Amino acid sequence: MKVILAYSGGLDTSVILRWLRENYRADIVAFCADIGQEEELAGLQEKALKSGASKCIIENLQDEFARDFIFPMFQASAIYENQYFLGTSIARPLIAKRMVEIARAEKAKAIAHGATGKGNDQIRFELTAAALAPELKVIAPWREERFRKQFPGRKEMIAFAKKNKIPVEASAQKPYSTDRNLLHISFESGVLEDPWFDASSKKMRGMYKLSVAPEDAPDEAEHVDLAFENGNCVKVNGKKLSPLGVMQALNTLGGKHGIGRVDIVENRFVGMKGRGVYETPGGAILHFAHRQMETLTMDREVMHLRDSLIPKYSALVYNGFWFSPEREGLQALVTETQCNVTGVVRLKLYKGNIIVAGRKSPKSLYDPKIATMEGEKSQYDQGDATGFIRLNALRLKVRALRSQQKE
Repeated sequence: MKVILAYSGGLDTSVILRWLRENYRADIVAFCADIGQEEELAGLQEKALKSGASKCIIENLQDEFARDFIFPMFQASAIYENQYFLGTSIARPLIAKRMVEIARAEKAKAIAHGATGKGNDQIRFELTAAALAPELKVIAPWREERFRKQFPGRKEMIAFAKKNKIPVEASAQKPYSTDRNLLHISFESGVLEDPWFDASSKKMRGMYKLSVAPEDAPDEAEHVDLAFENGNCVKVNGKKLSPLGVMQALNTLGGKHGIGRVDIVENRFVGMKGRGVYETPGGAILHFAHRQMETLTMDREVMHLRDSLIPKYSALVYNGFWFSPEREGLQALVTETQCNVTGVVRLKLYKGNIIVAGRKSPKSLYDPKIATMEGEKSQYDQGDATGFIRLNALRLKVRALRSQQKE
């Protein structure tokens, strides 16, 4: 049997690769999607082959990731539980999509992943596979009792890797896990499992990779202009960029100023709470700027309708339903809402803060002739508000009168 394994080169998937070959007597093809892990990809192919893979496929999917996943999600202003920018969540459907394509090309009968039975990633991988390739078998070692008995904790996995000469970054002294891509990097498990533990303390400064601590950011603010067309950022400081180029430029700027660090306890789809620490420098800037552009150009009722769907859309991404008909239906609505979200937003970046410094648009719905407080210049007749208020107060008055009569 041939199996396509989602492979990162980290502790879990390195151990799983060897375990699958030994326990399933399978031909393992390791697949790694390059979605912005940077230096983490160094030596990956050699490591996979040494660990027992017959082949290691590494593909650069960063353009597709930014264009077809990150940007549509940010058009929806999606943010899970008002804090999480969905960096890991949005990457999984892309990885799983490419895995099933490779499985068909390689004539593999199954795909495998290293997600635990306690987390969300198992669901994201497998719902994507179900939606795109229902004929494929999915192997999830962490959900097999024999695997868990052999590896009850990270200590045993580290020992196994050492015994089999599999080089991994994790160690007993650094027992937290990471997941990095173009949108963010996440940190969880180990010392971070205690929600009282201060992940922003000086002793934890070495953990962060995409940003400086806000306290260490420059003492002078930096301005940046973001130009939007139809809800998508197309220029940074006047320079036309692809979606990938936008993310890379904003990651650099945001990281320099300590922007986008989030420490949250979130509600996992499987029912438990989990603590995660995230760095999303570019995403935080893009989300903020996009919202500012919408405030100027989006009709009130359209905005309120779209905003009412943010929790639903975000939950669909978080829970793994990217390739569901309901997410695709919501996306069609989101696309329509973005038709006039065009213009330029100017931001000021300073020690972890994003501050709006201006916005303008040829499609602006803000009319100073109406909004001005100078009565003689305004095109708005304040007297019109009298009837407006009376009609809206009518039901409140009727209710109050009925209450008084009962008393």
